[in-house]
Amino acid sequence: MQQIAKPLYIILCVMTILPLDLIWPGAAVTPAYALFLGLFYAMFFQCPYPKFNKKTSKYLLQASVVGLGFGMNVTEALKSGSEGMLFTVVSVIGVMIFGVMLGYWMAINRKTAYLISSGTAICGGSAIAAVGPVLKANENEMAVSLGVIFVLNAIALFIFPPLGRMFEMSQAQFGTWAAIAIHDTSSVVGAGEAYGTEALQLATLIKLTRALWIIPLALVTMVVFRDKSSKITIPWFIFLFILAMVANTYLPLPAALTSTLVYLSKKGLVLTLFLIGASLSLNTVKAVGLKPFILAVSLWIIIGVSSFFVVMATID
Repeated sequence: MQQIAKPLYIILCVMTILPLDLIWPGAAVTPAYALFLGLFYAMFFQCPYPKFNKKTSKYLLQASVVGLGFGMNVTEALKSGSEGMLFTVVSVIGVMIFGVMLGYWMAINRKTAYLISSGTAICGGSAIAAVGPVLKANENEMAVSLGVIFVLNAIALFIFPPLGRMFEMSQAQFGTWAAIAIHDTSSVVGAGEAYGTEALQLATLIKLTRALWIIPLALVTMVVFRDKSSKITIPWFIFLFILAMVANTYLPLPAALTSTLVYLSKKGLVLTLFLIGASLSLNTVKAVGLKPFILAVSLWIIIGVSSFFVVMATID
């Protein structure tokens, strides 16, 4: 089986980025389908290039998000995203407090509960990866937290667009809801892209605004766990995304250039989701354990349901 692992991995990578939609509309691999291919691959094969897979998925996601900024207008984005940003503040603080308290009540390892709460409150694996070193979490605590968040993140990409259509959510409603209730930026952007252009733009904007909370969270973590020597990881690509939006809004960039950058960014996102799916092993899922999984699901349901009702009540 492992003899075909490498060629199949390469073939699937190429399949996800082929511009079939330029020849036959609707034929291109969607973000959800790319993630499914990655998960299906991981069920039968061990990733042949784990280091390449990990680094490429990280930096390709960042580059793709920056590229999407060239398809957005600063004024329109801020105007349409203001309500979602307000709820972001409340939900981030609320999820962190409730998650830590619930983890304590369930007798879950303190650092594991804190990491799962951080990933749910802000931006999934990115928040965990940023806070983990500050927290001085060990390898097992990081693996469990990342594993449970990733599983739920993958599920979200598949179920959110159908739920949005079932409840007849508008583009603005779905984009805001997805940004708040889905963990990782990759699946937020993927779900938004699957729902529509406006949903994609709004979801990306709100999610990246939410991701900036990594910085104050890291500072609070140093105070709570009393370690001033830890390094804080700043998500610099978010500022590049903002610069891309500003450039697209105020500079006379050729439409052919910006549309090409956005198209390539969407293709990059699709490949990113395949790489993320291919990295999930059965060992990772088994390592999660029941209690951390229950904590993560509980927090996810709380933020998902509460944000749904707020969005439906406040956004047209």
